[in-house]
Amino acid sequence: MRLIENLAPAGPGSALAEAMEKRSEILRLSEAAHDAVLLPREPGGLSHGLRAALAARMARLNRTPALAGHYDTLVARADEPTTASLVNPGTNVTDRRTAEIVRHADRLTLAPREATRAHVDALREVGVADADIVRLSELAAFVNYQVRVIAGITLIGGMR
Repeated sequence: MRLIENLAPAGPGSALAEAMEKRSEILRLSEAAHDAVLLPREPGGLSHGLRAALAARMARLNRTPALAGHYDTLVARADEPTTASLVNPGTNVTDRRTAEIVRHADRLTLAPREATRAHVDALREVGVADADIVRLSELAAFVNYQVRVIAGITLIGGMR
């Protein structure tokens, strides 16, 4: 079973289960996107642990604890103590580069329309490469997509 199906299960034989089955290709592609964004072979300047911690943080900011728990598991597997604390939105970050990455991830989660070129320039100023800025944007877009899909399926599943 895929992550989205695990976090927003549909009762066997229900109309929602049938709808999800008809969209199984979308769910399969979502799972492939998960692996590509969170666990790429070449993570660039965003380690697997950092990606997982940011994803857990974004899920918490979106009040999606089950998804945050999934990402917490990936954080633990990555065994990167310096990034593990980032899963909690109130964490104080002292490293300038990491702090700017966290600020940008939070911004893309809470107020994406407010992101500007100046914010991208701020990432560059602390040494974040353009490819990593794209990777960070992809991560934020994907996690926020997951949150919305899970919320929608959960809502539909709760209707009678």
